[in-house]
Amino acid sequence: MRRSGGHFHSVAAAWLLKVLAVAAASLALAACVVYEPASYQTASTYDRAWAAAIGAMQDQGVAINDQDRAAGVLRGTRGPTGVTAVVRTRPDGRVQVEFNTTGTSSDAGLVERIGESYNRRMGR
Repeated sequence: MRRSGGHFHSVAAAWLLKVLAVAAASLALAACVVYEPASYQTASTYDRAWAAAIGAMQDQGVAINDQDRAAGVLRGTRGPTGVTAVVRTRPDGRVQVEFNTTGTSSDAGLVERIGESYNRRMGR
C-alpha cells in the first residue's frame, strides 16, 4: 500500500501555519509600546495648606501682618481681634492647620468661618 504525498503536505502546511501564527503574535506584542506617565510638578500638601490658610484668612477679612513660612505661622488682624494660623507637617506626613483668635472680639464665629473657607479651598 502506498501513501500519497497529500498527507505529508497537510502536516507540513499545518506546522507552517502554527509557526507563522506564533511569529505574527510575537511581532504584534513587540509592536506594543508602554509609555511612562508624564511627570509634572504639583504643589506639595504643605504648600497647598499654606496657600489655603492665607486665602481663608483673607476671605474672612483678616489682614495678614506676618508670614513665617519656615515656622508655619501666619499672623493677622481683623479689627481688635488677632488671628493666628499654624501649619505643621505631622510625623505621618499629613498636614495639620490650626486657627486661633486673641483679643476682644464681637465675632465669635470668626474661627469657624475661617475653617470653613480653608476646607472649601482644600476641596473638602
